[in-house]
Amino acid sequence: MAASHNRLRELRDLLALERTLMANERTLLAYVRTGMALVIAGFSLIQFFRQNLFVWAGVALVPIGLGVVLVGWVRYRHKGNALASSSSTSL
Repeated sequence: MAASHNRLRELRDLLALERTLMANERTLLAYVRTGMALVIAGFSLIQFFRQNLFVWAGVALVPIGLGVVLVGWVRYRHKGNALASSSSTSL
């Protein structure tokens, strides 16, 4: 009975780790989606509007969008490495 309880606990822990990894991936995709929207909005402002305010807003949005993607990637890698190291020490 104790062996089956341990197996269930190991399975529960493994599934919790998988859910956490998938949540980390979903968060990365949200960062990428947001960054892409900012870059597209920036290029749209630059392309379709000729007033200086809109052009400068577009010029500002493009690197901000790229920065959002970069921050998301760094966060994803950091959390992924932390999860990998914690799972290797606990298993």
